[in-house]
Amino acid sequence: MKLPIYQVDAFASEPFEGNPAAVCPLDNWLPDELIQQIAMENNLSETAFFVEQDEGYRLRWFTPTTEVDLCGHATLASAHVLFEHLDYSQQIIRFDSNSGELMVRKEGDRLVMNFPAAELNRTESPNFLEEAVGVPPKELYRDTDYLYVVESEEQVRNLDPDIRALAKADVRGIIVTAAADGNNFDFVSRFFAPNAGVDEDPVTGSAHTMLTPYWGRRLEKKKLVGRQVSRRGGTVYCHHKDNRVEIAGEACTVMQGQMEI
Repeated sequence: MKLPIYQVDAFASEPFEGNPAAVCPLDNWLPDELIQQIAMENNLSETAFFVEQDEGYRLRWFTPTTEVDLCGHATLASAHVLFEHLDYSQQIIRFDSNSGELMVRKEGDRLVMNFPAAELNRTESPNFLEEAVGVPPKELYRDTDYLYVVESEEQVRNLDPDIRALAKADVRGIIVTAAADGNNFDFVSRFFAPNAGVDEDPVTGSAHTMLTPYWGRRLEKKKLVGRQVSRRGGTVYCHHKDNRVEIAGEACTVMQGQMEI
């Protein structure tokens, strides 16, 4: 069996930036065990798989170790493959996912994703978390992830967390964030998800479903620009729209071929 496969740098205007994702278009679903093995073989933070259905596509995402319910950068990468390689001609792509319907539209060089906004539930820090992160939180919120707000951009950039200790958290991941120092960005962040097999994710679209409503409220802005300050780095354009969040970025293909199984 031969499967088409693409590797796309999402939230990047040129190769070797942003967050790489593998994308596997399928005619029909393969067994889950085989899908997980493909994702493990790719060894990227996520591999996306989609199958055409009705007037859209069923979309699923797998880390090297598990299936996740929402992944922004691999959704962006999937839309990029459809627009740029599979001759998708309509204005909007509709994906059916474990997190409901997700829509992606093309606006110039950017792809704009429409996701449900996360809940901001204020919470207390577990005993181990502050020591694991290495700096104290000013505020802490919980939904699928922890949103861990710290004092400064410098603290976010200089973090050297205890990844194994972070794995004690009973959430998908920990988003550490602060207001940006300069005028180019509104906020900065980093994202750690050892429970999902990803020690640090380069750029995390889904994390911005929490970051956008938080910083939108804090800065009293509907449109914001975030910078994920991982080693690769990436820029995310955000728009808070009531109970939805628009997350936009660029993408570029760095590899395409076929997998033999």
